Amino acid sequence: MNIRIEIDDTSGFCFGVTTAIRKAEEELQKGERLYCLGDIVHNDKECERLRLLGLQTIDHESFSRLKNAKVLLRAHGEPPETYLTARQNDIDIIDATCPVVLQLQKRIRNEYDRCPQCQIAIFGKQGHAEVLGLVGQTQGHAIVIEHLSDAERLDFGRDIRLFSQTTKPLQEFQDIVQYIEQHIQPPATFRYFDTVCRRVANRLPRLLNFCRNHDAILFVCGRKSSNGHTLYEACRSVNPKSYIVEGPSDIDFSWFQGISTLGICGATSTPAWLMDACRDAILIH
Repeated sequence: MNIRIEIDDTSGFCFGVTTAIRKAEEELQKGERLYCLGDIVHNDKECERLRLLGLQTIDHESFSRLKNAKVLLRAHGEPPETYLTARQNDIDIIDATCPVVLQLQKRIRNEYDRCPQCQIAIFGKQGHAEVLGLVGQTQGHAIVIEHLSDAERLDFGRDIRLFSQTTKPLQEFQDIVQYIEQHIQPPATFRYFDTVCRRVANRLPRLLNFCRNHDAILFVCGRKSSNGHTLYEACRSVNPKSYIVEGPSDIDFSWFQGISTLGICGATSTPAWLMDACRDAILIH
């Protein structure tokens, strides 16, 4: 195809995911058995690459039965119960929790301990690995707000403390802040903590400009990536000719008929090698 293709240089793994994968590769090079608690990244292609190197992904049920083993904790973080189980079962933890997530966990735990009567609310995706780790800092008492409408469940006659999952959109967080400010009933108090990761949030305006500058957009991300699907919808809002794929095999080459420029981009969980592979598949078609 005679198309000019550009790969967005701000797309791809965030710092936390890059560090987790580097730690996994370093441990695997030692030739020892290494487990990972949950998918190391929400991208099946990258998980398969690491599986072929020897990384074995396990769930929490299997983890609870494991003894005298080495387990990597991914960037998303884990609740306190995971560390307790590790100590009880003589599990050697390789902790790859993102420093931004670790700091957020600490802030939530401190606020929960300091203000036990407060409602701790977390803007995030229900059941997401990071969110489970955050809720765990409150012994399971935190209220997860997935959408603005979920804020209606809060008791506005009680003190509220609001945090955010690190990868959520900043504007949605601000909308929830505004809604709570409008509904809080004094003397109840409301405080919020903007814990959206700027390394992720700052990608969005750059990504939108990137999408506007191309005739079509190929967005590469895993099916499990909530960050990816949020970013893809943002891309599509400024460029209707945006298409989402997991990898080269999902590409429909008829999408690109009659266009001159194609932009390829991805999520914080999308490996650079996978975007490269999609570009190469189009060029040789």
